[in-house]
Amino acid sequence: MSITRQPRHARLLPLMLCSALPATALAQATTSTESEQAAGGDELNPIVITATRSKSTEGETSQKVTVITREQIEQQLAITQDPGQVLSNLIPSYSPSRQKLSNAGETFRGRSPLFLVDGVPQSNPLRDSARDSYTIDLSMVERIEVIHGASAEHGLGATGGIINYVTKRPDGAGVRQHAGVSLTSDDDFESDGFGHKLDYRLSGQDGDWDYLVAASRQERGVFYDGNDERVGIAYPGELQNSESYDLLAKAGYWFDDDQNLEVAVNRFELEGDGDYVPVPGDRDAGIATTARKGDPVGDPGYNEVTTARLSYSHADWLGNSLDAQLYSQRFRARFATTPFFPYQDDGATRFDQTRNESDKVGAKFTLSRDGLLNDRLTLTTGLDLLQDETRQELVHTGRTYVPESQFRNYAVFLHGDYALTDALSVNAGVRHEQAELEVDDFSTIDRSNVTQDNVSVDGGNPDFDETLFNAGLVYQATDWAQLYANYSEGFGMPDVGRVLRGIDTPGQDVDSLLTLQPIVTDNREVGARFDWDRYGLELSYYESNADFGERLTEENGVWVGNREKTEIQGVEITGEARLSDAHQLRLSYTHAEGESDTDGDGRVDTDLTGINIAPDTLKLGWSAAWNQKLSSHLQYRYYFDRSVDDPELEFDGYGLADASLTYRLPVGSASLGIENLTDEDYFTYYSQAARVSDDYYFKGRGRTLTLGYQVDF
Repeated sequence: MSITRQPRHARLLPLMLCSALPATALAQATTSTESEQAAGGDELNPIVITATRSKSTEGETSQKVTVITREQIEQQLAITQDPGQVLSNLIPSYSPSRQKLSNAGETFRGRSPLFLVDGVPQSNPLRDSARDSYTIDLSMVERIEVIHGASAEHGLGATGGIINYVTKRPDGAGVRQHAGVSLTSDDDFESDGFGHKLDYRLSGQDGDWDYLVAASRQERGVFYDGNDERVGIAYPGELQNSESYDLLAKAGYWFDDDQNLEVAVNRFELEGDGDYVPVPGDRDAGIATTARKGDPVGDPGYNEVTTARLSYSHADWLGNSLDAQLYSQRFRARFATTPFFPYQDDGATRFDQTRNESDKVGAKFTLSRDGLLNDRLTLTTGLDLLQDETRQELVHTGRTYVPESQFRNYAVFLHGDYALTDALSVNAGVRHEQAELEVDDFSTIDRSNVTQDNVSVDGGNPDFDETLFNAGLVYQATDWAQLYANYSEGFGMPDVGRVLRGIDTPGQDVDSLLTLQPIVTDNREVGARFDWDRYGLELSYYESNADFGERLTEENGVWVGNREKTEIQGVEITGEARLSDAHQLRLSYTHAEGESDTDGDGRVDTDLTGINIAPDTLKLGWSAAWNQKLSSHLQYRYYFDRSVDDPELEFDGYGLADASLTYRLPVGSASLGIENLTDEDYFTYYSQAARVSDDYYFKGRGRTLTLGYQVDF
C-alpha cells in the first residue's frame, strides 16, 4: 500500500504561536489540521513560529507575537476587503486604517513595520511609497504572522515590528478546488457604489509534487460616508473606484521526507478607474473633502508588484536544519496627479505625476542545530544578502524626481536559545549589518510652491555598519502563568528619496548628508501570559527609543523627514474567554504615547502626532456557532480622544461596530457582512490627527453591505 507524503510544512503545522491569545484560541485554529493529521496517522507536532529565524516553538518566545489565522481572515473578509482595515481590526497597536491605497500614517507601535510575503520583503524604505501592505490579495493568504516591536531577524525595515503574509498551501492529497464571489454596496444601493470580487484556487499533491494556482479579481465602487455623501478621492492613490488582480502560482518537490524545493510567483495589480475628482473640504468649518464625477488631470494611480522566490529546506543536513531562499521583487507604484504641486524646469508650469520603481534581489541562508549541551541549547546562524535599486521619475516628461539609489546590504547573525531549567529559558543573539548606498550626481526638480530650485547635488556612496543585539527570557512561573522580558534592536533607513528630492542648498554632497544615517531602534518589553483553560490574558509594556529617528512633518504641502530623537512607550492588553464550545469573546486595549526632540538638545519635548501614534483603542469581538450551519461574528472598536501639543491635530474619538452571519448551504456557504453597523458619521483618525489639510479631510466609510458565497470541492 502506498502512502501519500504530506509536505513537511503540513506535518509541522505551521500555525504560528499566538502569544496574544491563549491556547484555547489556538485549539480552534488547528482543528482542521489536526483532523487531517489524524486521518494520515501523524501525531500533532508543536506549533512553530515561522516568522522567527530560529523557528521558536509555543511557550518559548520572549517577544510578543500574534497570529491572524485563516478563520480570522475570513471573518474580516466577510465584512471588508480592505487589507489595512483587516490589520487594524486584528493587530493590537496597529493604527486605524486610512481606507486609502496609501498606508502612510498606518504605524505599528508608533513606527514602521516590515511587510513580508513568505519571508520576502515588500517594504521599500529607500523611497517609501506607503503601499507595502497592498502587494497581495488576502484570499491568497493562509495566515499573518506578527512580531511586535523592533526586530532585526529579517534585516532592514522592522523598526516597529514584522508582518509576514504566509500564502496558501495545498489542502491535502488529490486535487482540491475553491471558488468564491462577493458583492458589496453602500446601504442606499447607489449604482456607483457597487463592487464585486471573484476568486478561485486549485491545489493538489501527486506523489513527490505539490502545487497551487490561485487567482482573484476585484472591482470597487465609490465609498459613501455615514451622511450618504461620497467619500473624497485621495491623491496619490485610492482604493475606491478601482480594479485589482492577483495571480499566485506555487510548485514544490520532495526529494525525500526531509528535503523540499519550492518555487512561487505572485503578481498583484491594483489601478484606479479615474472616474472621479476630489472636491476640497473646509477643515475649519468641519466640511469634508468629497468627490464628483469628472476626468482627473493625468492618469490614475496604480500598484504593480511581482514577487518571486525559490526556497530549499533540509530538516536533517548533517544533523542541522537548513533553509535557503532566493527572492526578487519588482515594485511599480504610480501616484495620481497632484495638481497642487506643479513641476517646472524652464519657467513653464507643468503638471506631472510620479512613479516609484524599486527592484530587489536577495538571499537568506539559515542553519540551525538543536540538542546541544544535554539537549538544552539550540544555535541558529545565517547570512542575508540584499540589493535594492530604487528611483522616482516624472511620468509624462521623463525627468528624474528622485535619482536612482542602489542599496547593498550584507548581514550575518548568530542566535542561541538555552534552557537553564525546566521553567526558565534564555535567548540572545547578535547581528552585524554592513550596508552601502550609491547615488549618482543629480539635480533637484524646481517646484514653484516649495524651496527646491534646480539644486545640483554631488553623488556619493556612503557606507554604514551596525551591530545589533537581542536578548530575552521566559519563565514558566506556574502551569497557568508565564513571565517574559525582551530587548531587541531594529535597523532601518530613512526615506532616502524624500531626503534627496528635498535638498535645497547648493553644494551638498551625498557622502556628507547626516540625514541619510541609519535608524537604530531599541525595543524593551516585559509581559505576562495567563492561561486558565477557557480563559486567557496577556499583558505587555514596551519602550521603543531611537537616538536618531525620523519624524515626518508637513511643510508647504510636502512631507519632510526630520531626523530627531524619538521615544515611545505603550501598553497592550489582550484576552479571550471561551464561554463554551460555541461562544468565544476576545478583547484588546492598547495605549501609546511618544515624544520627539524638536530643538536638538538631546531631550524629547514634543508630542508625536497621529502620523506616528495610534489613539488609545478598545476592541471587542464575539464569535458564535449557533448550530452546525449558522455562525456569527460581532466586533466593536472604540478610538479614544487624543490631545497633543498642536491643537489643530487633536482627535475626537469614535466607535465602530461590524457584524457578519455565515450559513452553511447544501453546497458551499453564504455570508452577509455589515461594516459600520450603526452607520456612524465620522472623520478618520488620519484626517483629524495626522495632517491639517482641506484636501485630505476625509470621512470614513458608512454602513456597507457585503454578500458572499464560497464553495470547496
